Amino acid sequence: MRQWILFLRRWWPRQSELALLLAIVVAILVTAVVDSNHSYYVRPLESLRDIARNTALLGIFSLGAAVVIIAGGIDLSSGSMIALSGTVCATTMLALAPTEMMAFKPVGPLIVTVACGASLLTGFVVGTLHTWLITVVRLPPFIATLATLVGLRSFARAICESSTATLTPTKSALINVADPIFKTVRDNVWIPVAVFLVLAAVTWLLLSRTVLGRHLQALGGNEQAARLAGIRTTNVKWFAYCFGAMTAALAGLFYVANEAVAAPVNQGRGHELNAIAAAVVGGCSLSGGVGTVPGTVLGTVFLRVVIDAVSKIIKTGADVYEGLIVGIVVVLAVTFAQTGHASRHDRRLLPGGLGLCTIPILAVLAGSLTAMTAGGRAGLSTGLSAGLLLVGLRIWESRRERRKSDAQELVGLDE
Repeated sequence: MRQWILFLRRWWPRQSELALLLAIVVAILVTAVVDSNHSYYVRPLESLRDIARNTALLGIFSLGAAVVIIAGGIDLSSGSMIALSGTVCATTMLALAPTEMMAFKPVGPLIVTVACGASLLTGFVVGTLHTWLITVVRLPPFIATLATLVGLRSFARAICESSTATLTPTKSALINVADPIFKTVRDNVWIPVAVFLVLAAVTWLLLSRTVLGRHLQALGGNEQAARLAGIRTTNVKWFAYCFGAMTAALAGLFYVANEAVAAPVNQGRGHELNAIAAAVVGGCSLSGGVGTVPGTVLGTVFLRVVIDAVSKIIKTGADVYEGLIVGIVVVLAVTFAQTGHASRHDRRLLPGGLGLCTIPILAVLAGSLTAMTAGGRAGLSTGLSAGLLLVGLRIWESRRERRKSDAQELVGLDE
């Protein structure tokens, strides 16, 4: 056993990533046991394809979100960028081949290539806009990308409705895409998976083997120090935000292929939070300067496995709990990541009056979640168990602090 542990540490030196890999395995095993339909046993290939497709779609723009976070920024507009990218692609094809698009006929490889290029160019334009707002106008990244989170989706809908009103008999908030190229991408799940893996490899090489990668980490670690060291921080930010927006634009193309429609109203809605969650679960620090591509990939897989587990275990109305589960997973991941830091600095999780008020809140929350999914009795027992566990934790922290205080007093007396 010890030899296996040493082997894993040698080939996988980052223990947080190893722990995340083990968490993925545990989540799959628990789902396989708890799922009443036993989908992982009965239909393993179908389950693998579903998880692989959803992981690839999320992972493509999660890599962009990770690069932005490592550079010390944040991009809240990924979901809206997905909607805008798909809309630009569909409206470009509609403008160049209106007859074929309305008749659901092939538009040709050349027009598809031009439409995809227009979508990626749109991502570059949005990334440049973000950089200008942050570096020249000096808006905080949160505010700049929050504005585009709202604005890009409305802009995409306006483009969709105006183009359909001009080029088709009726105005519409969606455009159907039936070209065989997009159908091939939809039917072959391994195409987005291959794109995701290649993009992950390129991003890993960029961050770990290039000067630009070191500059991105230095910028996220301490922007002032990076500037004094001669790094052109504006250009580095420009790359980070363009990379993030263009990966979201690339993901938008796959969403159009997967859903056979460009629908700016709902397409990609809320997905920016999933991308940030995948990066954070994978070890990226929202303070910047910390994060890896393998961690982001594993974070994406873990998030999709958990979401898939929710759908298989709860079944009816699983989408209601998806956002809640993602939020809890992110909080737990960051909490566990900060556990070592907190213990080194003797921080308490339940200090003073704030801790006393937090204990019943967390206990009621745990009980309520369990009651909604497993029934009232299970919720009551879970709430009581969580409350007792938190009370025990508070008592342990108080005793540890008291022992530390007594030790300091003894040291003072000895001196």
